[in-house]
Amino acid sequence: MTFTLMGIPGLESQHLWLSLPFFSMFLAILIGNSAVLFLVITEPTLHTPMYLFLALLMVTDLISTLTLMPKVLCLFWFNDRDIASSACFTQMFFIHGASVVRSALLVAMAFDRFVAVCEPLHYNTILSHSLVGRLGLLAVAKGVILILPMPLLLQRLTFCHRVILHTYCDHMAVVKMACSHTRPSRIYGLFVILLVVGLDLLLIGFSYALILQAVVRLNSRDATFKALNTCSAHLFVILVTYVPALFSSVTHRIGQNIPPHAHILLSNLYLLLPSVLNPIIYGMKMKEIRVKVTKCLCRGSE
Repeated sequence: MTFTLMGIPGLESQHLWLSLPFFSMFLAILIGNSAVLFLVITEPTLHTPMYLFLALLMVTDLISTLTLMPKVLCLFWFNDRDIASSACFTQMFFIHGASVVRSALLVAMAFDRFVAVCEPLHYNTILSHSLVGRLGLLAVAKGVILILPMPLLLQRLTFCHRVILHTYCDHMAVVKMACSHTRPSRIYGLFVILLVVGLDLLLIGFSYALILQAVVRLNSRDATFKALNTCSAHLFVILVTYVPALFSSVTHRIGQNIPPHAHILLSNLYLLLPSVLNPIIYGMKMKEIRVKVTKCLCRGSE
């Protein structure tokens, strides 16, 4: 069985022009995330829990982007719309799975910031490399366990329509094409969103409530500023990850008056925007990365 990706409904004639910002974001993600990942891997001084979590986040962003963008660009450039059902379900698994892993890693990074601010003397003892590895594996396992039932449930459905009104195999876009009983797929999709976004945001909020409580107790203004600056990069990443995701999810389900092309653009933005901005945010906010990048640039110019 073969599906047909519609692209962005109503803007088919603009696909070539739309490919320019998409391709620019694709290049920015590849260069930015690969550069940060290379620095973390090659610099022994960056082999700390915070940067190891950051490296895992960069890998997740690269996997999500490499799963999404090649087909999108082929659609825009060559009008290559057809995708086999197996490839469609595989793309769905990796895109949505990467989103779950990214969210789980942000929870782990919130725990990292909590230990750094509230238990600085025991930071290396609590967040050992083995614990970082276990938390990374737990994030991957969460993504696989929660997302794998989605394509498995869809494979059992009968599809009356084969044209997906999207640029990629989004779960809800594929569900809407089925003419058989779709309630289990719809309920499970909503369950995953509530569990991932709801529970993860609750855990992140709890970590930052404890951090804020510890910061309030600090009598020194310099110590307070240092503690808040320690968390600033992570807070920015949380905003650019969850705000577009929540907005996209809400409009997809209740925004009946929003034009279809706005839904599609929002869905793509929520996948690409965090991956574009994460290296920029951490590059600007993390002194160690700025220093390493400056050294590499100076070395290259000699």
